[in-house]
Amino acid sequence: MSEFEADDALENEDAASAEEQVEGAEAKIPSKMNREVIENIPVTLAIEVGRASLKIRDLMRLTQGSVVELDRLAGESLDIVVNDTVVAQGEVVLVNDRYGVRLTQVISAADRIKNL
Repeated sequence: MSEFEADDALENEDAASAEEQVEGAEAKIPSKMNREVIENIPVTLAIEVGRASLKIRDLMRLTQGSVVELDRLAGESLDIVVNDTVVAQGEVVLVNDRYGVRLTQVISAADRIKNL
């Protein structure tokens, strides 16, 4: 075995040993801790009733009582959007004098990925 081959063999053993140590350390970290980290990541949730495209001139003319026509029909499902990705659809409900949204359809992860 040449000097270079011996050095390569040592480097490969060191890399394998380091990789085993990392894998062993990951196994020691409880999955509950990993889940807690993920659960504490903030996200932005928005309920989208509809959209409209206006020219600035029309936007500046809006006053109290003005009506803006949206791209959805009355009674149509709302989009529940998390970080700019539609994750579900729902309908408006009234809960103790507050508005809420009842989920009527949750979009599968596979379909969300297709839409990216």
